[in-house]
Amino acid sequence: MPSTEFSPSITTRPVYADLVSRGPAPAIMLADGVGAEALIDLATRDASVMEQAHVMFIPLGTDHGARLKALGAASYHESPSFAACLERFQKALADARMGTSLYLAGTEGLIGQAVALAAAAGLPSGAIQAEHRGSIARRMQCVHCKGITENVTTDPFVCSHCGLTLFVRDHFSRRLGAFQGVCVDAETPGVVPPTQEIQP
Repeated sequence: MPSTEFSPSITTRPVYADLVSRGPAPAIMLADGVGAEALIDLATRDASVMEQAHVMFIPLGTDHGARLKALGAASYHESPSFAACLERFQKALADARMGTSLYLAGTEGLIGQAVALAAAAGLPSGAIQAEHRGSIARRMQCVHCKGITENVTTDPFVCSHCGLTLFVRDHFSRRLGAFQGVCVDAETPGVVPPTQEIQP
């Protein structure tokens, strides 16, 4: 399955490309769901990329774990959620030495959070690659209450924290790893456009 192609948008909207091997160098790899396929494709093109790779995988109901583990990474760990693997991921970032690459694959929610944490840990942006695969659901922050709603698939949507109906914007906060949602009926209370599915 190829990576998702997104429509042109504003400059803060993340742009994704296929992962490219940087050879047998130290690497942290994090994927969720069908993002595992991107890591498998990467290793198929260059098996040496796994020699010093520390792989963390969140299956999300997929069965890619066995294939991913069989690639022979230096270490392999599965977690039921990003929250469950957060401590391991942060330790890997803290222990990373110069020349370490970060390969991310899967949903935008995972990628956004991981990039924000990597940047906060001091990993240079040039060391980070991300390939989107899977759901186009967004991780949204309400600009009014600052609450985060995960897996938003419709526009508008209702904030899970304050209950406001929010417009799904393409503006993306790299610091938060989330898109921004603003009240859709602030000037015309109760006038809300029809709900529609978010498009890539």
